[in-house]
Amino acid sequence: MVSRSGRDEGERPTVLVTRRLPAPAMARLAARCTVDVHEGESPLPRKALLARIAGRSGAITLLTDRVDEELLRAAGPRLRVIANYAVGFDNVDVAACTTRGVVASNTPEVLSEATADLAFALLLAAARRVAEGDRLVRSDRPWVWGPEFMLGGEVHGKTLGLVGFGRIGQAVARRAVGFGMPVLYTDVQAQPPAVERALGARRVALRALLEGSDFVSLHTNLTDATRHLIDAERLGWMRPTAVLVNTARGPIVDEAALARALRAGRLRAAGLDVYEREPQVDPELLRCPQAVLLPHLGSATDETRQAMADLAVDNLLAVLDGRRPPTPLNPEVLEP
Repeated sequence: MVSRSGRDEGERPTVLVTRRLPAPAMARLAARCTVDVHEGESPLPRKALLARIAGRSGAITLLTDRVDEELLRAAGPRLRVIANYAVGFDNVDVAACTTRGVVASNTPEVLSEATADLAFALLLAAARRVAEGDRLVRSDRPWVWGPEFMLGGEVHGKTLGLVGFGRIGQAVARRAVGFGMPVLYTDVQAQPPAVERALGARRVALRALLEGSDFVSLHTNLTDATRHLIDAERLGWMRPTAVLVNTARGPIVDEAALARALRAGRLRAAGLDVYEREPQVDPELLRCPQAVLLPHLGSATDETRQAMADLAVDNLLAVLDGRRPPTPLNPEVLEP
């Protein structure tokens, strides 16, 4: 059932879903709640989002939806839960949710392996010029194999630097083991020695990582401290033969500075799945043939997107039932 009135029909809570989820998850929601789902492919315009969340008991939001004081105020006092369909939650003002007694949640763990797969795919594609080669063949331009034709960079045995060594960073490191790659990592928290030994990993400062790595892959959250963490100065610390990969959040990288570094030959290549002003991409970056650019596909597998939807629904229904959700961002709201 779909209602945009904001009123519960009987005892059924009303919830807003800001983009349609995989069918099994939608069916679970519809069995328990009165659901208002945005059917469009693009995000709800801000004005429509504020109008449609009014009076809801809960909402499942996406990373493109800004959950802030304005939205919480528009929702009104009945709102109990925001279930964010993403592992990142830079779009959610968790402190504002906590102040208003709204439980916020995300979908960690279930997308780690798929995102790590894509990060390593970007690493390989950028190093070995896979996208450039594909474009060349499809262009129907003449080409002839030769000893110096479309040379790329070796991957096996090279040093991998991981900025952020949480679930996804460690999943990428596990893949690097098979390529014989020593791993440097930087993170606010050191991992136990057993984990470091198993992954061939060593914790270092950011500058040492950038200066010492052949490949740098970003897996940190977006915060005020990490916005433009990889800027012109830090790109200058990297080796000119290095490859930068970003499957975390776009604003961690200064896109314009990255484009300048690539065009000047100060970096071999880059593989990006996320962007500063997504879905817009810096025009200069689009002109860099050695940049492999994907449209935010990190979690885009059938299995992972379904698992994310299941977890988001689990979080939402748990709160509406008065239970602790599996992955809350502000568990203190649940304390008696």
